[in-house]
Amino acid sequence: MTLIASSIGRKLTMALSGLFLIVFLTQHFAINITSVFSETLFNEISHFMGNNPLVQYVFQPILILGVLFHFTMGFVLELQNWKSREHKYKSYKGGANAPWVSRNMILSGIVILSFLGLHLYDFWVPEMNYKYVEVLPLDPNRYFEELVHRFENPVRVGIYTLSFVFLALHLYHGFASSFQSVGLNNKYSKAIKSITVAFSIVVPIGFVFIALFHHLTAF
Repeated sequence: MTLIASSIGRKLTMALSGLFLIVFLTQHFAINITSVFSETLFNEISHFMGNNPLVQYVFQPILILGVLFHFTMGFVLELQNWKSREHKYKSYKGGANAPWVSRNMILSGIVILSFLGLHLYDFWVPEMNYKYVEVLPLDPNRYFEELVHRFENPVRVGIYTLSFVFLALHLYHGFASSFQSVGLNNKYSKAIKSITVAFSIVVPIGFVFIALFHHLTAF
């Protein structure tokens, strides 16, 4: 039986892919938060990331595959868990069995996946069009203006905010569970739990702050 074919293997690969995506999320937040403090710095970093061959042709495809793998494996595990509950309706007692966040990881995952679709439509698709369809000249100062333009619409800001609330819920349970799945359940577990909870709150709130900041200062 292969690693992914086994139940433990699925959980392990799910955890590892989740931790990989958290690394990307941290890097993405670190870049975006610079837009609040320095338009020049944000443009410089964005231009580097958007035109570096290693980032574009190696890291970006790996990231896309990581996202697809993580969410596909999430749906597979949810289906597996659903099939394994032979008496799910008789024995199910709501929050007495598990916290709401734990029971609804698939729901928060669907919301996040939908948000990623919107995010790609807002930023990745225009970037691909700019560089490979219209083939416009390089402009290292265009990124900040493009970012601010996306947050002028209050409806879009509201969608982003709601999505980051669900991201916080997803991270709250998933981040700590990932460490347990890879075997890091020891005397440091309490400290790890505290760090994951802090991350699950601070980073999503940080993204919401970025969206609101640019929305409120765009006028």
